[in-house]
Amino acid sequence: MMTIRTANLGFPRLGKKREWKKAIESYWAKKIDKAELDQTLQDLHKEILAIQQDYKVDQIPAGDFSLYDHVLDTSLLFNIIPERFQGRPVDDDLLFDIARGNKEHVASALIKWFNTNYHYIVPEWDNVSPKVNNNVLLEKFNFSKETGATTHPVIVGPVTYVALSKGGEQSFEDKVKTLLPLYKEVFESLTAAGAEYIQVDEPILVTDKATELQDITQEAYEYFNKEVADTNIVLQTYFERVDLSFVGQLPVYGLGLDFVHDNGFNLKQIQDGLFPKDKALFAGIVDGRNVWATNIEEKKSLIETLQSYADDIVIQPSSSLLHVPVTLEEETLDESVREGLSFATEKLNELYALKQLFNEQDDTLYNELKAQFERFENQSFKQLEYDYASVKSERKTPFKERKVLQDQELNLPDLPTTTIGSFPQSREVRKFRADWKNNRITDEKYETFVQNEIQRWIEIQEEIGLDVLVHGEFERNDMVEFFGEKLSGFLVTKFGWVQSYGSRAVKPPIIYGDVKWTAPLTIKETLYAQSLTKKQVKGMLTGPVTILNWSFERVDIAKSEVQDQIALAINEEVLALEEAGIKIIQVDEPALREGLPLRSEYHEDYLDKAVHSFKLSTSSVQDSTQIHTHMCYSQFGQIIHAIKSLDADVISIETSRSHGDLIQDFEDITYDLGIGLGVYDIHSPRIPTEEEITVAIDRALQKIDRSLFWVNPDCGLKTRQEAEVVEALNVLVKSVEKLRKDSTVTQTN
Repeated sequence: MMTIRTANLGFPRLGKKREWKKAIESYWAKKIDKAELDQTLQDLHKEILAIQQDYKVDQIPAGDFSLYDHVLDTSLLFNIIPERFQGRPVDDDLLFDIARGNKEHVASALIKWFNTNYHYIVPEWDNVSPKVNNNVLLEKFNFSKETGATTHPVIVGPVTYVALSKGGEQSFEDKVKTLLPLYKEVFESLTAAGAEYIQVDEPILVTDKATELQDITQEAYEYFNKEVADTNIVLQTYFERVDLSFVGQLPVYGLGLDFVHDNGFNLKQIQDGLFPKDKALFAGIVDGRNVWATNIEEKKSLIETLQSYADDIVIQPSSSLLHVPVTLEEETLDESVREGLSFATEKLNELYALKQLFNEQDDTLYNELKAQFERFENQSFKQLEYDYASVKSERKTPFKERKVLQDQELNLPDLPTTTIGSFPQSREVRKFRADWKNNRITDEKYETFVQNEIQRWIEIQEEIGLDVLVHGEFERNDMVEFFGEKLSGFLVTKFGWVQSYGSRAVKPPIIYGDVKWTAPLTIKETLYAQSLTKKQVKGMLTGPVTILNWSFERVDIAKSEVQDQIALAINEEVLALEEAGIKIIQVDEPALREGLPLRSEYHEDYLDKAVHSFKLSTSSVQDSTQIHTHMCYSQFGQIIHAIKSLDADVISIETSRSHGDLIQDFEDITYDLGIGLGVYDIHSPRIPTEEEITVAIDRALQKIDRSLFWVNPDCGLKTRQEAEVVEALNVLVKSVEKLRKDSTVTQTN
């Protein structure tokens, strides 16, 4: 009888209580030295390996534990170092500087990892000298083995790595070929050290690019098959389907396939006879991206089906568990919902239950999880009816006519300046919020503190000279979790953190029921800020697409239906802000591009629904009310037409970390709505120069009508220090003032 094994693709780095984040940020702040950082992270890594051993995972990943980002780890491994950072020792401080920037140099670009909210550091190929540096992957593999774990190395594959890169004069194919001997060197060292197999992640093969990459993919894996014949390679894919007629014939030991997010195509291809029986099937059957418990009976049937088509089956999550929180262990949640949840450790438990059922005919845990799932599933969380038809999904008049009214109403200067919304969440801000949430201070004391922060930052903004102000969002823990705490149909966890980028962790709320607006969400703080100044203060909201994509959404109804429910709730708040006298309302959609399906056949449907939801939330306002939106850190070329279709009066969008590349997207479209291009990178402690900001603005104005142009940072400022923010914004405003003056002089002459 076939033995079912279990494997894991990756585990959350953060730790149960964000120990990873706290250690790294303490090192950056010089509160601990390198030795203490190394020891803390080594202890955490041991704990992570031990957790997976506790759930009897047969193959535990080595190489997924990173100081910042696994793609950046690969860059340093192969000496793909940005030219401006070359000439230094390849160590952890270099890694941090590439990721964050320093006083001398800007950070590398930050881009979404496929269609997730995780961000990777984009490799740069300009003037690089690829070679194998310190073989950190071998060190991690040996460390994992020393703890007693049965482990396999994990590395980003050469085709995916190059596809995610930028720059350099070499062709795509030549870059891959340059890397192949380096991968060979690493693979040989891992095989010699005892690696049973190496997990080589090639998620690029689930995208539309896969077809054009077939020749170089074939060449790469034939090279490995010839040059490192003793190495067992598992070509791992996730997030969508692959073309098994191509991937299935590659000369590798095993194939990792996603059976959760493939829309059923991977199973269909296997049933059509496209999976070679001489390969091991690494079946991703447990959802690695959402937090709902597995229908374990359904997965039992899936395994039974797969057994007819593969002789060697390893069951695993559909992707790395990086995208879900660590454990439900210390969560205090309503039991009726808790029974339907599954975080990283619970997902490993589900795999163990299935392994025990098939290998030992022990159905104890299986039956327990099956009964738990059935109790949850038998509840009804759909109770409300929605009147979508009564809410407008189109603005009353075209933008050109609205702009005339808005210009008269707002009376803003040439090149108006603003920020994206949040100001620094200092230790004091976080402490007051924590004390209030834990009933250590009164509501009155907390509200007074928040108002004092709002007043202080209104004064700072006026002193700097910004044109449109914000209240600073000091009452908010996160731009999505905050709304999840206030809208019905959501629940929030205590320790449900996931990594977004670097040390930035977010705590996505969980949508379990019908979403409804029941009371004002942001009115009090926004109106208080507006009462302190004669300048306009923006109302700050998060849009329905982003709230959905940055939450763990329910799966018992269509995703688009949940999105529209959220849109109606946000529309209520938009109208409440307008009624209260707020004339500029920003509804942020940074996740709109992130949610774009990986296959183009689904793009139109997704974008139509996303645009509809945004317009459902914003179109009921008067023509004189100016609607803003914001997006960041994505490749926007594919959705530039959808961005225009949002019909937002002003969109602010990141361009600093992409080093201005986004502006190229505007060459192919006449964008005749208001736009603010982010002119400096807020994720770096580096202060921009006036020259850098001026160059960024001048370049943008070559493509964009000056009368439509706004100037702003590229994202919210909550993660920065106060001194950094004040200095950078002063540079921004001075740069704009100089441009205004130069423009006036030019017009006079």
